[in-house]
Amino acid sequence: MKVKFSKGAIRADALAELFGGILRDGRGAEIPVGGICTDSREADQDTVFCALRGARTDGHEYIENALAAGCRCVLCEQSNAALETAGAAAIVVKDTELALARFANAYRQGLSYKSVAVTGSVGKTTAKEMIASVLETSFSTYKTAGNHNSVIGMPMSLLEIPSDTQWAVLEMGMSGFGEIERLSIVAEPNVAVITNIGTAHIEMLGSRENICRAKLEVLCGLQEGGTLILNGDEPLLKKIGGKSYKTLYVSLERENSDFFANNIRVENGYTLFDITWKHGKECDLRINVMGRHNVYAASFAFAVGILSGMEPDDIRLGLSRFSSAGLRQHIEPIGEWTVIADCYNASPESMIASLEVLRELSRKTGGRSVAVLGDMLELGAQSCAMHQRVGTKVASLGIDLLITLGERGRRIAVGAQRMGMQAVYSLDAPSESNRRQIAEQLRGWLKSGDVVLFKASRGIKAEQIIEELKE
Repeated sequence: MKVKFSKGAIRADALAELFGGILRDGRGAEIPVGGICTDSREADQDTVFCALRGARTDGHEYIENALAAGCRCVLCEQSNAALETAGAAAIVVKDTELALARFANAYRQGLSYKSVAVTGSVGKTTAKEMIASVLETSFSTYKTAGNHNSVIGMPMSLLEIPSDTQWAVLEMGMSGFGEIERLSIVAEPNVAVITNIGTAHIEMLGSRENICRAKLEVLCGLQEGGTLILNGDEPLLKKIGGKSYKTLYVSLERENSDFFANNIRVENGYTLFDITWKHGKECDLRINVMGRHNVYAASFAFAVGILSGMEPDDIRLGLSRFSSAGLRQHIEPIGEWTVIADCYNASPESMIASLEVLRELSRKTGGRSVAVLGDMLELGAQSCAMHQRVGTKVASLGIDLLITLGERGRRIAVGAQRMGMQAVYSLDAPSESNRRQIAEQLRGWLKSGDVVLFKASRGIKAEQIIEELKE
């Protein structure tokens, strides 16, 4: 990852102070640095190379490569012979990852924007995108790109936020305890959103209660007087509050919530709903994605818009402009079929939500509902039971045809068959050697007019089968 500093170049000696490190032997103090990268292949004379220690690779092993690319400044935990010989500026710190977080927080202090931190087990990227789409209609708005939501990606994103930004929408992801805490302390958000508590990362954290604790770490950096917006339909998030911040709830089930969305109607490719809050009601709000689960994201966006002082008509416009990105619930015709590509990630909660969209869309079009479901990863000891639970849901929703991909996916098939579903097939996970064969088998099972959902964890690469179908 590589970003340019939005404030312009910074001298190496000033940069060392911001990182909380020392400039080895004072070399290169006056070197101007205009950005930062974590990949030596992106290094150049204007960019500091950040040597990070990861689980698989150590960035210190690539310092020579960065120097060969012209890099004149390196952030590292120890200098080496190559740095000494090159005469480059070496900013030495105890921990490069923590130094990056410190720098991002110090950099943020010089900018006056307000920010929204978005986290949750499922739907945080959609919520981030919808919130940004709403705020963009009235404010100069920045949002973290793609999935730059990690302890590396989000802090680096802060460094490129333009100086004229009024609102920043920051996605925060995690795999274990302490990560959301660090991100929140770095970002110091004015508003924090927790979309839900699911089972993603349960392999690392052990229980939904622990996942909830990890997500609530977003409070660690929430500014005094800030606002926490929660999913009021999640039992684990009820009665959360504190003296230094305000708590608001959005709900699709409880009329007494701060923002209550109801009258949800799913049409061909979009969803309509009404929303009621303390000071008013808006009817027939439209989002250009299908599914009840997306109304939660829209409700969070509506709540943030109201908090920012926006008029309901501008919020309505922002919601209508939202469109799903990448591999998230992308609906397109392929040959004689309608395909729902939702291959970015998968958990039991997101898979069930996508199945409900499949059922609704097939009912609208009159075609058969076909679910192509693959492995859900990082579910730990509960993986078998959770895959079978999804299979049970497939059968109870009345899906016409189920095709599973991968070894864990076979447990989805087992769950459906135990509920009496007969139209079930199981295939291996896609690979370079078999994906064309899998596509051919699918063609043999599909009929004209079918609505086909592809859903699996990113590692399964189910989108490769979609590409084969297109060909």
